[in-house]
Amino acid sequence: MASFGLKVIRGVFGAAEHVAPRLSGRAAFELFCRTPSVKALSDGEKRAVDRAAGFMAEARHHRLKTKAGCVMVHEFRPEPGRASAGTVLVIHGWRSRTEYMRALIEGFRNAGYRVASLDLPGHGQSLGRHLNMVNAVEAASVASDWFGPFKAIVGHSFGGAVAANAIAGSIKGIQPVAAERLVLVAAPSSLPAIFADFSRMLNVGPRSQVSMADQVKRLSGRPLNEFTGDRQLAEASVPTLVIHASDDREVSADHATRYAGAGSHVRLHWADGLGHRRILADKGVIERAVTFVGSEREPILH
Repeated sequence: MASFGLKVIRGVFGAAEHVAPRLSGRAAFELFCRTPSVKALSDGEKRAVDRAAGFMAEARHHRLKTKAGCVMVHEFRPEPGRASAGTVLVIHGWRSRTEYMRALIEGFRNAGYRVASLDLPGHGQSLGRHLNMVNAVEAASVASDWFGPFKAIVGHSFGGAVAANAIAGSIKGIQPVAAERLVLVAAPSSLPAIFADFSRMLNVGPRSQVSMADQVKRLSGRPLNEFTGDRQLAEASVPTLVIHASDDREVSADHATRYAGAGSHVRLHWADGLGHRRILADKGVIERAVTFVGSEREPILH
């Protein structure tokens, strides 16, 4: 966000806190959920999409209807003649798409898995311009109806949070998504913390933040403070591997340690030096994720 535009927005929210906090909170929530145009790609993003064209041509593309619109699921099958080891659902993060998950998808595909890669609402080839935890979990649930149950769900960044919420059944009216294992890569663990960071950046005041939280409860059926990963994983008890870099500047390492505190069924692996995005293409990270999903027992990780 341009510095001048940010200053203007901060000023507007600062003033609205005193005269119209409920309206200000609703506006902040709408801004929070607004996704960038999928057509407005940077040069680097365009190059990444172009490089993945051949890879994407190998997939079968399924447009699935949700309550909010339509989402695209890209199905990558194992090599011909190879028995499937099961199906893995892959979920990308904010301002991402299936093309950017290529290395991870290929790792599971090469190990014999069928991979269903979900483009979240407002991303990739899915429709819409809004993304929140409710329509994201609904999209994962619809993908499960078509491709599940899953051997594992693997999520990066916001996609990891979506995966945890989907397995935990955190959205009222949406059944938990069935999966034997969960892999969270550079994933945030606390929706309240994300909202707090967003509010600080845009100068959203405390009364307006209450209104933002009201929108969460209205849509999800649960209060904002229940959307924490350690709580969700403690209740779901699905064997989970958390992979995070201590130098991640977008999602701090504290989120990983909070996930790890959910119980002995959660294992934490530090992938130091790989930041928030390079971690997706690291061979060691991919091998560890694939091994964890395929193991009969939870491995002891160091």
